[in-house]
Amino acid sequence: MRGKRTRCVSAFLVVAMAGGLMLQGCSGNSDSSGKTEIEILQYKPEAATYFDQVEEQFNATHDDIHLTIDSPNDASTIMRTRFIREDYPDIIGIGGDINYSYYVDAEILADVSEYEGMENIKDSYVDIAEALEIVPTDGTYIVPYMANAAGILYNRDMFEEHGWEIPTTWDELMSLCEEIQAEGILPFYFGFRDTWTCLAPWNGIAVDLAPADLCKQVNRGEATFTEGYKEAAEKYIQLMEYGPADPVAYGYNDACTAFARGESAMYPIGSYAVPQILSVNPDMNIDSFVMPANDEADGNTLNSGIDLGFCVTAACENKEAAYEVLDFLLEDENIQAYIDDQNAIPCKEGEFELAPYVDGMTEYIESGNMTDYQDHYYPSEMAADAILQTYVIDKDTDAFLARFDKDWQRYNRDIIREVQAYEEENGSAE
Repeated sequence: MRGKRTRCVSAFLVVAMAGGLMLQGCSGNSDSSGKTEIEILQYKPEAATYFDQVEEQFNATHDDIHLTIDSPNDASTIMRTRFIREDYPDIIGIGGDINYSYYVDAEILADVSEYEGMENIKDSYVDIAEALEIVPTDGTYIVPYMANAAGILYNRDMFEEHGWEIPTTWDELMSLCEEIQAEGILPFYFGFRDTWTCLAPWNGIAVDLAPADLCKQVNRGEATFTEGYKEAAEKYIQLMEYGPADPVAYGYNDACTAFARGESAMYPIGSYAVPQILSVNPDMNIDSFVMPANDEADGNTLNSGIDLGFCVTAACENKEAAYEVLDFLLEDENIQAYIDDQNAIPCKEGEFELAPYVDGMTEYIESGNMTDYQDHYYPSEMAADAILQTYVIDKDTDAFLARFDKDWQRYNRDIIREVQAYEEENGSAE
């Protein structure tokens, strides 16, 4: 059992938590019809149609519970505003990133350890969620629902036409890029004018070369990014040699369009980009492979994290009704419907049909050889994507690493203090 912690509430939630977590404004109570009202607020507006259908189907088949699912465009901001107002939804749908870490730390979420549906969730995603906790915390606070994966998308027809082999090591990837260039074809498009896209190849490289818990090591004062990210930074900038002359001249949509039109053989991005690419070229034959940043093939791991998970809030007055809703969401046919709609990877064990765009990653998905995105630990205020974009422009590795260390200490100081206080009281957080 993980040890209890000494809490230091995340800064942006201090107001919300002042005076304690009041159980008012939540919707898990009965309305005039006698039905228990359950509200979900989820952060993926692109999946709104799916959730509208789930809401309709659930309400048509349940007499004692009425479900409302909200999918606003700016759900994360709305969630924080509602938390401050102590107006809590019963369930929130969020990604496994730093915001989830903050919510666990602020004790906004309920422990769902006893929820029987957790037995069917893949251990790899449960472990990823647990690792996101700022300090070890008793309990389980999210039901992982769907994941995504990032690596390298490639034009399968182009590869078959030229006889190019899928690389499994960094040297093989570099050799492949040379082969592609020799054919007069651009190996990569990047789209780095939109800063967030700078994180895609960075994460793919960093998960192979840096410790999965590097950010936690830095918080404990046991490591630095200058040391932990050095090889990843060098290989990241080496990758730029095989893209457009000016990687920041083109945005995400430009890169998707160029790749769709066959202007590059590969695109280092997540599976989430496939719908945008197919909107340009519906007949494109796309597959993907894991970023081979290691010198040995067995050192590679799939860059995958929780794209959507459901958390019951501590303010929910009827957890049994909330669990019944989660049961419905986790029914195989609903899981498959989401996969089909969003090209997602299920966090639930089972025989599901995945999109062909992740065929090259299936081995890693089935074996559980996956590691969370490094940027899921980065505070948003730090703007790591902008730091990476500057690095792409300046190509100064020493300056990039020094800035990463400096800005981490600046924007992560509250978490660092909390981790160190925990360690003083409880010993190592590991």
